[in-house]
Amino acid sequence: MNILFVEDDAMNRRVVRDMLMVAGASMDEAPDAETGLAMIDANEYDIVLMDLRMPGMDGLTAIRHIRARPDGKANVPVIVVTADTALDICRDCIDQGADEVILKPVAMNKLFDAIGRLIARGNSKMMLN
Repeated sequence: MNILFVEDDAMNRRVVRDMLMVAGASMDEAPDAETGLAMIDANEYDIVLMDLRMPGMDGLTAIRHIRARPDGKANVPVIVVTADTALDICRDCIDQGADEVILKPVAMNKLFDAIGRLIARGNSKMMLN
């Protein structure tokens, strides 16, 4: 499984990368939304993990850009990873095109549960090892 994590905090990216390695998944990293969108242009991803609060373009805007694509990459599953605990943040993320939302700090079981739900719904082409 090939995953892109768009997250401005290097430590958060490292923690998630280590979790995904346990399951045999590979992870590319983008430190901001603009870089993440360029990486989606250049590569194929099974899932995108997207932070909401980043310098420059925020995660919701990036998700809208992904969903507006004219190609099949518009359908890549997106899991929002956020520290934002506002009551309607989950609904806002889903309304903007996210498939799942998990809260930081990321717990391995929450991450794998969200990925599992995507696989069960047929939103992801591959499975974790």
